Amino acid sequence: MSEQSGSKLQDIRKTVIFNATIEKTWAAVATSKGLEAWFMPNDFEPVEGHEFHLNAGQFGMSPCKVIEVDEPNRLSFRWGKDWTVTMELKELDGKTEFTLIHSGWDANTVTEFGASHTVIRGRMEGGWEPMVEHKLRALVEGQ
Repeated sequence: MSEQSGSKLQDIRKTVIFNATIEKTWAAVATSKGLEAWFMPNDFEPVEGHEFHLNAGQFGMSPCKVIEVDEPNRLSFRWGKDWTVTMELKELDGKTEFTLIHSGWDANTVTEFGASHTVIRGRMEGGWEPMVEHKLRALVEGQ
């Protein structure tokens, strides 16, 4: 076990089942318009290597880079200098199991804005819950 492994914080994981097709869910998480509707304004494109920005409001434009696109099952991007956001989709008989994984947390690291990962991780975990469970659910399950 390396010294650094003791400072790693657990990934944030949110898994939900949407009453929506995998295609509809993919469109909500793997397009600029879809991401804006439930997450943040952006200039995202589902292309590996594409660099884009999330408009993080008071925190400004946050640089990101797409690192994996496996339509319609998996999308991953780097967020800022530390984090990776991965979205996994599994087709379940017309429904979709959706898992969001926000990784890259380290107790000894501070964000570009000077806040500790420990503090920000707690805020983000609380923030992902309503975004995935309410905003994304409403988007994909809406008619």
